[in-house]
Amino acid sequence: MADRAEGVIAGKRPRSVRAVLLALMIAMMLAMLDNMIVGTAMPTIVGDLGGLEHLSWVVTGYTLATAASTPVWGKVGDMYGRKGAFLGSIVIFLIGSALSGMAQDMGQLIGFRAVQGLGAGGLMVGVMAIIGDLVPPRERGKYQGMMAGVMALAMIGGPLVGGTITDNWGWRWAFYINLPLGAIALALVTVVLQLPKKRSKAGIDYLGVVLLTVGITAIVLVTTWGGTEYAWTSARIMELTGIGVAALIGFVFWQTKAAEPVVPLHIFKSRNFTLMAVIGFITGFVMFGATLFLPLYQQAVQGASATNSGLLLLPMLGAMLLTSMVAGRITTNSGRYKIFPIAGGVLMIAGLYLLSTMDTGTSRFTSGVYMAVVGAGMGCLMQITMLVAQNSVQMKDMGVASSSSTLFRTLGSSFGVAIMGALFNHRVQDVMAERAGAVGAKMTAKSAQLDADSLAKLPAAAREAYQHAVSSGTHSAFLLGAVVAVPVLIAALFVKEVPLKGGPKAAGEGADAAPQPMAEAL
Repeated sequence: MADRAEGVIAGKRPRSVRAVLLALMIAMMLAMLDNMIVGTAMPTIVGDLGGLEHLSWVVTGYTLATAASTPVWGKVGDMYGRKGAFLGSIVIFLIGSALSGMAQDMGQLIGFRAVQGLGAGGLMVGVMAIIGDLVPPRERGKYQGMMAGVMALAMIGGPLVGGTITDNWGWRWAFYINLPLGAIALALVTVVLQLPKKRSKAGIDYLGVVLLTVGITAIVLVTTWGGTEYAWTSARIMELTGIGVAALIGFVFWQTKAAEPVVPLHIFKSRNFTLMAVIGFITGFVMFGATLFLPLYQQAVQGASATNSGLLLLPMLGAMLLTSMVAGRITTNSGRYKIFPIAGGVLMIAGLYLLSTMDTGTSRFTSGVYMAVVGAGMGCLMQITMLVAQNSVQMKDMGVASSSSTLFRTLGSSFGVAIMGALFNHRVQDVMAERAGAVGAKMTAKSAQLDADSLAKLPAAAREAYQHAVSSGTHSAFLLGAVVAVPVLIAALFVKEVPLKGGPKAAGEGADAAPQPMAEAL
């Protein structure tokens, strides 16, 4: 059966295979590209709709809805069929996109972005779970490496595409552009992809959904608001922390009682799955922290233009793309993978430490080399974690394994941005007070991140002080990242390498049983 699948991939049914892969890559692109495009368009949106005080909710509403719905989409796919769940997520995402483009005020835009986020939660999970359904374990690395390439391209090209669309067509097309792309993906999946329909006798675990949603929402709000909207010790942050912890404890308890739990806890009995959850969380922590502070450092200290901010990350994302593709190919050819989490941990720790050594005299070439080291580490980890997680569970839990891995990475990114951001802001404000006195402290009192226009208006002495402050802030943030990345290497050393099989095992052998091959699914 695996040979038949591999034959299809090699060319027996090339058009069908390419059509499905195209649909999956478009869906992945939609999920990754949207926030990048919208972020570039935000100044224009605020200028048109007003509501500057609610600006952060345009992103926060989308992020909350995406994080909260991710595990639900995975479970729905396991219970009722992957294809229907995936098509549903695309439709909801497109409805949210159309409504967001038609928004007449900031309140409407925030609400419609939340709808969009509900659909986005199922896009990435659907892509990974469908690959898990169609492709034998040993072949998955190759295809998941391709998806990592799509993610990297989206992060590089998003700001460029967003700026071009906004300047030439208007900000509403930042949302409308999703419609034709989504329609293509919808049509291809509907016509070409054939997966068996499922019907679970058990109903959806609504209490589990509510508890998990409340817990995730509270945690994301704590990491989003802490240190910015509210002090970390404020009553609001303490209340949200208490609510989040109580909801998640209640969720874990209820999952032991529910007939069809949203996240079946038995998947964490697999050592490899639990280790991949830890590695995924830390990878998200480091990756999104790096993508936040590197452009800031390059703009404030090295004088790079903010216009093409996506290109500033090209060394890191290019290395991530190349390494991910190579890792996927080697894994497919050899069936072995443990070396990649270990190498990824070493490279990530080394790269982050190197980034922490940057100062006001570091050249762009040197910082580019440091970024490439971090990117190579991420490339060894990004898709391998998903591959090993999927290989560690039974086929009936493929969806929740994919969604849980995605959720841990999402939560890691929230914590990374919040904790590294708090450390960065604190350090910048301290150095500004030391070097520029009361004037410097006042300049960064509201925000440690000055835009290009504000930076250009500063006197030379103040600008130099700010450059030293940003350099010091990035040093602290990346040094923290290097310390946080150490558990990745430790976890990787304890991974038990279960060879990825290219074909099916005997019925009932569990986690390593091969999925339905692509030949039969198309």
